[in-house]
Amino acid sequence: MRWWRRADWLTRSGLVVLAVLVVVSVVGTVFGIGGRPDAIVGPRLAPPSAQWWLGTDQLGRSLLPRLFEGIGTTLLLSTVAVLVTAVLATALGLVAGYWGGWVGEVVLRLVEVLYSFPTIVLAILVAAVIGPGLAATVCSVVLITIPLMTRLVRAAAVTVSQRDYVTSAIISGAAWPRVLTRHVLPNVSGTVAVQGTYALSVGILVEGGLSFLGFGVQPPRSSLGALIQQGSTYLLAAPWLVVTPGVVLVVAILAVNVFGDGLRDGLEPRKARSLT
Repeated sequence: MRWWRRADWLTRSGLVVLAVLVVVSVVGTVFGIGGRPDAIVGPRLAPPSAQWWLGTDQLGRSLLPRLFEGIGTTLLLSTVAVLVTAVLATALGLVAGYWGGWVGEVVLRLVEVLYSFPTIVLAILVAAVIGPGLAATVCSVVLITIPLMTRLVRAAAVTVSQRDYVTSAIISGAAWPRVLTRHVLPNVSGTVAVQGTYALSVGILVEGGLSFLGFGVQPPRSSLGALIQQGSTYLLAAPWLVVTPGVVLVVAILAVNVFGDGLRDGLEPRKARSLT
């Protein structure tokens, strides 16, 4: 893959870390490494040892399988939300950028209303309306990430729509759906990909914050935010309950941001910044 060969070591490292997190979560969950996430295997708040690698929680459950489940839940919810955001933002941005006029103004006003809400306030509002849980987490991430992606896709679509090959397609009698899908969409896909990585890091952060406040993933299911929230009560007695999922959460967000930054430099070489 040409882009991979051109990517610097930092970008590759970000992608490798993400892949490792996914593989570890899948393998640990499928093969039941460390036991079942809901099984009580030892005393309460036991420190990490050879028997329980990451210690036990307040109920005597091993933290290791709960961490595997938590990584999978957080990444899965964030990825699903970003895919929904990408589809909706691309459709809205293409229509607003290609048609312009009152259609573009309506789309812009709608996304600006969403953009004006503070992130965590909007997430709590969504959870209060539809109830805490997985659906609230996905909907919150979508509503938080869709405004910026829509605006950037619209700006890219406006630029592409003014190019000669688009004008030639219109003059030749091509219908607007064909113009959008064959000529405009391929040329804004880079913007969607770059913003998708940014939205993924926001999604991981929002899931963590929402679950920490008790509005996200609900027990007995685990997520990184839920593990941090449950362990925060025992921070002084059992700091490993917070430190371990907290470190994984930070590493995941950092890896996504590093990979996204390298992806942007690869897709927009004129704006690339040298690391040396």
